Amino acid sequence: MSDLSATIDHVVITVGDRLDAALAQYTRLGFDMTERGHHTLGSSNHLAIFGRDYLELLGYEPGRTPLEASQRADLHTAPPGLSGLVFKPDAPDFAGRLRAKGAPVGEAREFSRPVRLGEESRDARFRTASVTDPAVQSGRVFFCHHDTPELVWREEWRRHPNGVTGVAEFVIASGEPERMGGLFRRLFGADSVRETEGGLCLPAGSGTVLVLRPDVVAERFGEVPALEEGRDRMVALSLHCAAPEQVAVLLAGNGVTAVRHGARLVVPPAEAAGLALAFMD
Repeated sequence: MSDLSATIDHVVITVGDRLDAALAQYTRLGFDMTERGHHTLGSSNHLAIFGRDYLELLGYEPGRTPLEASQRADLHTAPPGLSGLVFKPDAPDFAGRLRAKGAPVGEAREFSRPVRLGEESRDARFRTASVTDPAVQSGRVFFCHHDTPELVWREEWRRHPNGVTGVAEFVIASGEPERMGGLFRRLFGADSVRETEGGLCLPAGSGTVLVLRPDVVAERFGEVPALEEGRDRMVALSLHCAAPEQVAVLLAGNGVTAVRHGARLVVPPAEAAGLALAFMD
């Protein structure tokens, strides 16, 4: 067990070879996405930067030769949708320290991505390590240390027409919420996980990770991606915004379907790159 506190660094939405389509969708949803970036591992992305976290559309460009394609086979085989829950570590040497305390974390790997700032190009550098535990049945759970956070969290990239300011809820549908609950306790301590209606929650900085029964997820979000029998799936994401009623007007003006489910204004998976995307206070 580690003494690391859970904090969401960013969330990943896998889009495969449909980066252009996903970018168009998220622009209609009111995000001011960054220009396309290309990692040294072969993947490409667009980001929506928020106050302390961000959303990543991750895929690949057909015809672009990946530098390490064998290490990113998931980009070619994973179903589209919410696929990455990424936590913020507290120091560059986090992976070894977590393993020394018995946490199921793999070796760290380093990579970079050029970032254009006006006429200048600089390399944003990252260090990631995946959680290696069979409790993770869908997508990836990993840690990401930013060697150059100033090349990610830039003020000019934090302003979005929809007024989104950060991740509110990362939702995993599970018939056995305790499976992920046990993993989170191993990573973040025995008191890190709390019971909530229909499952468990992990407070994670300004957001919350929810592991909920499928029926409860359906009540809160309506349509979500289908689950395989007996398996968990990352299915929904809620984002904090200044005024959901103004987001509703923006979405309607852009021809986007949005349905009110309690406190959440929810866009269905077909219009949000394969996940239920909600806006809330």
